[in-house]
Amino acid sequence: MRTWKLPLLAALLAFASLFAGAAPGDPVKVVYHMNEGVDKAPQMLRNIRNHLTADPKAKIVVVSHAAGINFLLKDAKDANGNPFEVAVQDLVSKGVVFDVCAFTLQSRNLDPKTAVIEEAKLVPSGVAEVARLQAQEGFVYLKP
Repeated sequence: MRTWKLPLLAALLAFASLFAGAAPGDPVKVVYHMNEGVDKAPQMLRNIRNHLTADPKAKIVVVSHAAGINFLLKDAKDANGNPFEVAVQDLVSKGVVFDVCAFTLQSRNLDPKTAVIEEAKLVPSGVAEVARLQAQEGFVYLKP
């Protein structure tokens, strides 16, 4: 009768660890997944500014791929003609990291050294980076 208790306890502990969050006081870690065009970027950037206003200690990473890289290209502007680079620079100064997918750049024949703003960090694969941040670093996933 006792032999089933130990495996059950081990299974419960393993299952509970899946739901273990950060310790109170640790910064919240959030990955914003951006794979849509420049028309969605202003809303996402506004969400991040609001997020940081509410939680200045939050650690935020924006991972972009597919059409989501467009706002990180040099000379990219919103519908009002405002360059995205200014907003990105402001958020970078607050600790936000902007990742851009190398696969997307390669598929579009874009040179990361000349096509992408310098604030963006190159990652091999946007989707793989989103998965890594969630699975290995405990980031919460947000899709603006």
